[in-house]
Amino acid sequence: MTGITILVVTLVVATVVGLVLRYRSGRVQVTESHGSIDRRELLLDAGAVPGAATVLHFSAEWCGPCAAVRRVVDQVIGGSTDGGTPPSGPRELEVDIDAHPMLAKEMGVLSLPTTFVLDAELVERARISGVPKADALRSALENL
Repeated sequence: MTGITILVVTLVVATVVGLVLRYRSGRVQVTESHGSIDRRELLLDAGAVPGAATVLHFSAEWCGPCAAVRRVVDQVIGGSTDGGTPPSGPRELEVDIDAHPMLAKEMGVLSLPTTFVLDAELVERARISGVPKADALRSALENL
């Protein structure tokens, strides 16, 4: 009887954890301002350019869901303009986690894909774990 109780409790806990992770995946989490000098230097080194909002997404060659992130970001950023992003529009920056591990560590990236919305000064304003939902990403950009 004790073995069955332990099994049932384990299944319930695993189900709750799975549901929480599924709920959080792809949702925008508004973050506090993180604009340290070290982070800014690492962002600039990775190719970020201040002056416009930036959608930064970490990826890797071996990351399957990262292709879906590319499509969503292209839909949100590319869909907001006619034939190209104007200088004042949001920019996209895809960073290979294997090429820039210090930036990933500084930004607290624990899993792929992870997407950030940065303001014009390259300060983190939102974070999305998993594949972002297009409407949520669009809304995060509009709030800048």
